[in-house]
Amino acid sequence: MAAGGPRGSWVLALLVVAQVSGEFGVVRVFPEKGGGGGGGGGGKDYCILFNSQWAHLPHDLGKASPLALQDQTASVLCAASEVPEGGFGNAVPMVMRGNCTFYEKVRLAQVNGARGLLIVSKERLVPPAGNRTQYEEIDIPVALLSYADMLDIGQSFGRSAKVAMYAPGEPVLDYNMVIIFVMAVGTVAIGGYWAGSRDVKKRYMKHKRDDGAEKQEDETVDVTPVMIGVFVVMCCSMLVLLYYFYDQLVYAIIGIFCLAASIGLYSCLSPFVRRFPLGKCRIPSNNWPYFHKRPQVRMLLLAAFCIAVSLVWGLFRNEDQWAWVLQDALGIAFCLYMLKTIRLPTFKGCTLLLLVLFVYDVFFVFITPYLTRTGESIMVEVAAGPTNSSTREKLPMVLKVPRLNFSPLALCDRPFSLLGFGDILVPGLLVAYCHRFDIQVQSSRVYFVACTIGYGVGLLATFAALAWMRKGQPALLYLVPCTLLTSLLVALWRRELATFWTGSGFAKELPHPPLVVSPVSCSAPPKGGDPPASHPEADGEAAASAVPPREPTSTPLGPEGEEEPRAPFLEVEKEAKEEETDTAEPQPNQPLTQLPQGEAPDDPLKDNAQGHPSPPAEHAPSG
Repeated sequence: MAAGGPRGSWVLALLVVAQVSGEFGVVRVFPEKGGGGGGGGGGKDYCILFNSQWAHLPHDLGKASPLALQDQTASVLCAASEVPEGGFGNAVPMVMRGNCTFYEKVRLAQVNGARGLLIVSKERLVPPAGNRTQYEEIDIPVALLSYADMLDIGQSFGRSAKVAMYAPGEPVLDYNMVIIFVMAVGTVAIGGYWAGSRDVKKRYMKHKRDDGAEKQEDETVDVTPVMIGVFVVMCCSMLVLLYYFYDQLVYAIIGIFCLAASIGLYSCLSPFVRRFPLGKCRIPSNNWPYFHKRPQVRMLLLAAFCIAVSLVWGLFRNEDQWAWVLQDALGIAFCLYMLKTIRLPTFKGCTLLLLVLFVYDVFFVFITPYLTRTGESIMVEVAAGPTNSSTREKLPMVLKVPRLNFSPLALCDRPFSLLGFGDILVPGLLVAYCHRFDIQVQSSRVYFVACTIGYGVGLLATFAALAWMRKGQPALLYLVPCTLLTSLLVALWRRELATFWTGSGFAKELPHPPLVVSPVSCSAPPKGGDPPASHPEADGEAAASAVPPREPTSTPLGPEGEEEPRAPFLEVEKEAKEEETDTAEPQPNQPLTQLPQGEAPDDPLKDNAQGHPSPPAEHAPSG
């Protein structure tokens, strides 16, 4: 019982601990002889981080009282001996962080007449924490200021300056949401369409020669329920490890992203590069790894370009002015590559994956704040970077766009809106499945269009919830119902739910386009001889026997009993043949087949449409 008591109280304290809510604000500094509040007299803004549970700051600079700033950075204000004679006299002291708690500093400042407190930190800014009793005792604002800003204040204003602290409100929605919406919906639509088209195209490329990179590019991975379970366990484990060992693992994640993004960019650009007429020559024969397959020069140049783009982003990833453009481009290419490579063969598998990740997303966003000491969501903390991280690195697995609305808070380290790759890939796999099913049943892409629209509606619902709750939202909470229910309703409306659920027919070969047998011409007469004489009746019988009877071909029927149209498959087959012709190259020094003496080569006109030689015609006996 004694052993269980402290443990039970610890769990209770963990569940009821007050959440440390850090908010960004602005401190306006201006010369002491300059204007007052409102920013006159050559004032300058600096970013601060405060905790509104100590004391609230006004939202408007005009309502903030200008107070004298006292530079006390020579002390940490942890003992009464560090308080100057006569106290602080309705001023705002600026002291260094360390040696005692935030509560001890702010209590000494308040008792000695301070109207606020600025704590200078050489480390990453963290919210000044306390408990409920301490919050009720203190009624002056306390905020953290970076060491670099403290040095700039000293150089710009000297030791005589006034300050006004305020917390400007941010706009509920920003124009960058439109950019994120277009990028996300466009990636899902293009990736789903491309995945379905490539899946159908590969069914007709039966005799494609082994061409190294070209063959590897067309490989896909079918996801099974076991793979889904392993994937979710790995996601949970990696997220928890990142939460506790962020500084040690963040560089490994950045390196993996650079490698995967370069592969994805190569996969997206290679179809366009193959259309260029230049650089088709291949490198000489060699025994080097990968190069022994003799890749084309243009593909080697493309691979070097993709690697260079990834390396440039990796070296300048913290440049907020332009590095986000490269990160978004690499991220979109990575998502398109994953949508093309990973395939869910059934709607049952799609439902299982989306529902499991739905629970995963909701748990790590809404439930984990009650299980962590700081009261922060593990998902949000890892995605935005832990506040106590010494590396100040951010995970690159997000699309990020800077805020376009002007706000004083742009000074702070929070100018971007983020959308994770998982919020694109997970619903995108369902969109790709819908496109493949459209091609199977010839439904004019009704499933594909409906699921894409459902994804867009779910993303808009995510933005609305973000503006309403003003906190990080699990996007899958809105995307999964919108995409799954939309696809399910379309299948019910078309009375194809059973086929749509099991994905019947994806493992089978799609029907071939109808064959047209060209007429067979008469063989040329032997050289130097006269054609054999024959009667017209005999010639007619010989011609009839020269063409074998055409066997009836079975035509697949649609759900209503009519013949299914096959025109789209002709286009796919034509495109596949063009690519096969483009990548094919005659092999040098290929020996010619020698025929027996006196035997002529086969006439190509005798081959039927299926590529097999026709049986020899029975000549009528001459008169």
